[in-house]
Amino acid sequence: MRRVSEGNPEWMRRAIALATANVQSGRGGPFAALIVRDGKIVAEGVNTVTATCDPTAHGEVNAIRAACKTLETFTLAGCQLYTSCEPCPMCLAASYWARIDAIYYGSCAADAARAGFDDAFLYEEFRRDAVARSMPVRQLLGGEAWASFAAWIASASKIPY
Repeated sequence: MRRVSEGNPEWMRRAIALATANVQSGRGGPFAALIVRDGKIVAEGVNTVTATCDPTAHGEVNAIRAACKTLETFTLAGCQLYTSCEPCPMCLAASYWARIDAIYYGSCAADAARAGFDDAFLYEEFRRDAVARSMPVRQLLGGEAWASFAAWIASASKIPY
C-alpha cells in the first residue's frame, strides 16, 4: 500500500468554502472539489446537478473534467483530489479512472446521509448480481457488441488507457 501524506488543510478549507458558497448562491448542492498537482491547484469544481440538469455533475467529476482540460490529458496521475465530502461511488470510480494519486475528504458519507444525500443503497446494489438489482440490467446482443472491442483490438491508432 502506498504511503499517503496527511494532506493540506488549506486546500481542504478551500473545497469546503466552495461547497458552502455553492449552496449559498443557490446554484447547487453542498459539494466541491479541487485537483492539486505539484503543490498547485489546477482545477476546481462544484456540484451543478440541478443547475445543469446533469446527474453526473458532481463537484469531483466537474473538477476532474476541468483538470483534464487544463492539463490536456485524460490521466491525472501525480494529482490529488481534495473534496468537501467523501466521494460517492460514481466520483470514487471517476477518481480511479483518472488515476488520481490520493483523495482527501472533509465530511464523511454518514454526514452526507444525515443531510439527505445517502448513497448506501448504491453500494448495496453493486454487491448484487445484475439480475437481482432493483433496476433491470440485462445483456442484449453481446455477440454483436463484441465488434466494437474487435475494432479496438485491431486499431493501429488506439491510445490505451
